[in-house]
Amino acid sequence: MYAEERQQAVLRRARTEGRVDVAALAAEFEVTYETVRRDLTALERRGVLRRVHGGAIPVERLGFEPALTVRDTVMTAEKERIAKAALAELPEDGAILLDAGSTTGRMAAQLPADRELTVVTNSLSIVSVLTPRPNINLLVLGGRLRPRTQATVDDWALRVLEDTYVDVAFMATNGVSAERGLTTSDMAEAMVKRAMVRAARRLVLLADHTKVGNDHFTRFAGLDDFDCLITDTGIAEGLAEEIRAMGPRVVLA
Repeated sequence: MYAEERQQAVLRRARTEGRVDVAALAAEFEVTYETVRRDLTALERRGVLRRVHGGAIPVERLGFEPALTVRDTVMTAEKERIAKAALAELPEDGAILLDAGSTTGRMAAQLPADRELTVVTNSLSIVSVLTPRPNINLLVLGGRLRPRTQATVDDWALRVLEDTYVDVAFMATNGVSAERGLTTSDMAEAMVKRAMVRAARRLVLLADHTKVGNDHFTRFAGLDDFDCLITDTGIAEGLAEEIRAMGPRVVLA
């Protein structure tokens, strides 16, 4: 097994079980402890695991919030499929909201060129993608910029959202579970997300399967607020059924 294949297997195990142990991995893959430690270090540098004594934990379990530039390099194929599937939820014309996030950013890049749309966003990275597009009427929410997520937050953004109403909001999240709904790591971003939820006629959540079943610091919405969850085929069937029972359609991309 090549190192990259082994590291992907380690990451899958960590996300499934919540933790991996150096000794157990060395025995399973028939490699030395040092080889396993190098694998864990490589995965930590990619921002997907955090080293702990004797092993590692996926960042989703720690409530750690990787930078957008790091998140955009993880689960890339799944995020591309989710973004493409989300295009089916677009209105023929009218206004949409794109929340700040790596998957919503990929959706922005795939918006059709032959459709006139008003796009409201608090994401500087999405702004940079959509600025050259002549068919997009781009409205940018102001506020304090969080460099880690390239999202605007706080009062300026909240005041504009009070008077905003869009056809569909495409939302991002750090975690989603049947128990706690949608959660994120930062209180300021949670406040903006709550305002976005109130500002939309329909709500579509874009979240790869590593987000499903995880909870973070601050809750900003319930699953029953949402019309649809678009995720990837890596989601456990039991988790998908739990979410369907709460109300949203679940689309597997």
